Amino acid sequence: MFFMERNDLCWCGSGKKYKKCHMPIEERMLLHAEKGEIVPTRQLLKTPAQIAKIRESAALNTAVLDEVAKHIHIGMSTAEIDEIVHNFTVKHGGIPAPLDYQGFPKSVCTSINNEICHGIPDKEIILKEGDIINVDVSTILDGYFSDASRMFKMGKVSERAERLIRVTEECVELGLAAAKPWGHLGDIADAINTHARANGYSVVEEIGGHGIGLAFHEDPFVSYVTPKGSEMLLVPGMMFTIEPMINEGSPDFFVDEDNGWTVYTIDDGLSAQIEYMVLVKEDGVEVLTK
Repeated sequence: MFFMERNDLCWCGSGKKYKKCHMPIEERMLLHAEKGEIVPTRQLLKTPAQIAKIRESAALNTAVLDEVAKHIHIGMSTAEIDEIVHNFTVKHGGIPAPLDYQGFPKSVCTSINNEICHGIPDKEIILKEGDIINVDVSTILDGYFSDASRMFKMGKVSERAERLIRVTEECVELGLAAAKPWGHLGDIADAINTHARANGYSVVEEIGGHGIGLAFHEDPFVSYVTPKGSEMLLVPGMMFTIEPMINEGSPDFFVDEDNGWTVYTIDDGLSAQIEYMVLVKEDGVEVLTK
C-alpha cells in the first residue's frame, strides 16, 4: 500500500523522517483497510505546504462571503451579488472557481427559496422581502481551492423559512461535531440525517459534499444519508466540505431544462444549505471557511 523506508524523509515534504511523520498514520490506515474499510489514497492527504496555501485561499473565501453579507439587501439583483463576488475576489488576487467551471456562466451560485443549489445570478432576479437565499462562494488563490456557503434572510421571513434555516444550521454543526479523526464520513451523515428527519425534513441524496483543496471537486463524495460507521475513514490531512441540502418536503429534485444548472425541489418546497470546508487534523477537525 505504502512503500517507504522508516528513515527516509517523509513524502509530505515536512522535512521529518517518515517514521516520525506519516508512518504511524499510514500503518493505522493499513489496519483499517485490512478490515475492509474505505481509506483515502495518499493523494487525498494534504501536505503541510499545501495546507498553508489552502488556508490562504480559505481566508479569502471567507472575506468574500463577509463582503456579500455587508451589501446584500432587498431590491438588489442576484447579478449584483455576482459582481460583488467577482470584483472582490479578483481585487485580492483570486479567481472565482465557479466561473466557466464545466460551462457555468457566473462567479457565484445564488439559490433562492425552492432552488436547492446552482442558481445562476441574473439581473432580472430581484431579492424580495421574505426570500431566503444561499450564496455559495468558491475561490482559487495561487492554484489552491476553497468553498463555503451561507444562508441570508431578506427582511422578515416566514416562520417555516426561519425554522428550516435554524435546523439546517444545527445539522451542519452536528455534522461537524461528529467529524473526528479515525471516524468515518458516515458518522457526519448520520448526525445530519437523523436531526433533519427528527424535524420533519429530508436531506438531498444525489448531491453532496466533496474533497477540495488542490481541485474544485476531489474525492471523496460526501453523502449525508449514509449510516454511521460507513464510507471513507477520516484521516489527518483530509479536506472536504460539509454542505447538506435540507428540504422542507421531498428530497427529490429536478434540474432546469433551459440553463442545465439550477436544481429545484420537486414539490416546490423550500430548501436551505450551509457549507463548511474542513480539515481533519490529528487532534480534531478545523473549519477553514464558512
